[in-house]
Amino acid sequence: MSEVWDVIIVGGGTAGMPVATFAAERGARVLVIDAAADVGGTLHLSTGQLSAAGTKLQAQKGIADTTQAHYDDIMRISKNTADPALVRLAVDNAADTFDWLQDNGFVPFDEHPVLGRAHEPYSERRYYWGVDGGLTILATLRQPFQAQVDAGRVSVKLSTEVTELISDAQGAVVGVKTDGPDGAETIHGQNIVLACGGYSSNGAMFQELNGVPQYYNGAYPYAQGAGIRLGQSVGGVLRGHEYYLCGYSAVLDSAAIPAGMTARPLHHPDMRQPWEIHVNVRGERFVQEDVDSVDVREHALLAQPDLRRWVIYDDAIATASPAQFADGDKESEMAYFGAHPMFTKADTLDTLAEAAGIDARGLAASVAGYNDAIKNDAPDPMGRQHRPLPIEQGPFYAIRVQGTSISSTVGLAVDDSLQVIDQNNKAVANLFAAGEVLGSGQTMGDSFCGGMMATPALTFGRLLGQRILNWEDRAAQAAE
Repeated sequence: MSEVWDVIIVGGGTAGMPVATFAAERGARVLVIDAAADVGGTLHLSTGQLSAAGTKLQAQKGIADTTQAHYDDIMRISKNTADPALVRLAVDNAADTFDWLQDNGFVPFDEHPVLGRAHEPYSERRYYWGVDGGLTILATLRQPFQAQVDAGRVSVKLSTEVTELISDAQGAVVGVKTDGPDGAETIHGQNIVLACGGYSSNGAMFQELNGVPQYYNGAYPYAQGAGIRLGQSVGGVLRGHEYYLCGYSAVLDSAAIPAGMTARPLHHPDMRQPWEIHVNVRGERFVQEDVDSVDVREHALLAQPDLRRWVIYDDAIATASPAQFADGDKESEMAYFGAHPMFTKADTLDTLAEAAGIDARGLAASVAGYNDAIKNDAPDPMGRQHRPLPIEQGPFYAIRVQGTSISSTVGLAVDDSLQVIDQNNKAVANLFAAGEVLGSGQTMGDSFCGGMMATPALTFGRLLGQRILNWEDRAAQAAE
């Protein structure tokens, strides 16, 4: 038999690099295999959101925080749908992970930590972003990872796919089969770690596991679901199907599936109060547009046909309101009308509805109800408070906005040692998993919780390399 590696890591990204670094520091001989031409995975394009309680940075800024408060917030935001054991493992060890990142050069924004804005806010300031997003994390991970490569304790095979897991007669995973620049290979290892990300660039798998199309093509290209397929091939089971959730804002560049993104409308009232109304394909309003909760808006959109909404307004609002997009000004925004398929302008509401693909009767009723409440100084039908102008002066405008996601909700089930488990909750011997291959549903449940994808990935990778993976005892037994 060929040489046996102490640890084989499938995927050199957010979770895989810490596994390799910390295992090598313990003296392991580590092999990292990645389908891409560089390590880093989704950190090349992610926002790199982190959350951790009890960090040295919090202490320096006089912020008193606890891991229990972090845990309670995750369970509150997720409505108790996140996996308690994995959340506990993540938050109890997150501060050590964040402190290690800072000790190795990670630089957050000056004002961080914050409560949060992209998702539901925390009860305490424990939310951190790197100044260059995910690239800040990647730059931080590279130095200690490369040091282990240079020391000869970590070897890396890039542009190489793991095509199969090898099991022995007892069902223990003992190696991998690969295909890459060196051709087809069979490689043996004592610990196999699946850290190769999610499935968000695999349209067929996205539809199968999430029950909706992958409308947006902005995911990491190598997120093809390899870890899901590999884990299932040896009996691993999946969790999180019921927790799919989409974000609230994306104007796509076409009706193709998937499509690129043109812009993100601002929908956070603390950043821009809504002047417009939001309707579904039936022309119905479906949410209080100025509700404070991001989670409420996202779940309201999730219930709409095709995860789709239209922003409706008139000429007076177009003139008086601030720019709608996170990037760009009013002039560039208005230039899309007549030049972009998701932007519609018409002289009447009926012609607007027909051109935009909205039910005309429903739209007329929604606009009338909104206007009547303003004119009569009556409560808004949806409970809205910010109503600066009615929608009554043509031309009228509609912007089609698509609910999207680029993360993977469904993932491999693991125990509290991060070992992949089968349908009987029995561990698949020698097989571990960390990172997005676990799916967001396990660490965030049915809501988006700030920092609860990147931080658990880093933390679980660190814990695997630092104390969970075992090869020393086996080596000692073999020597005897």
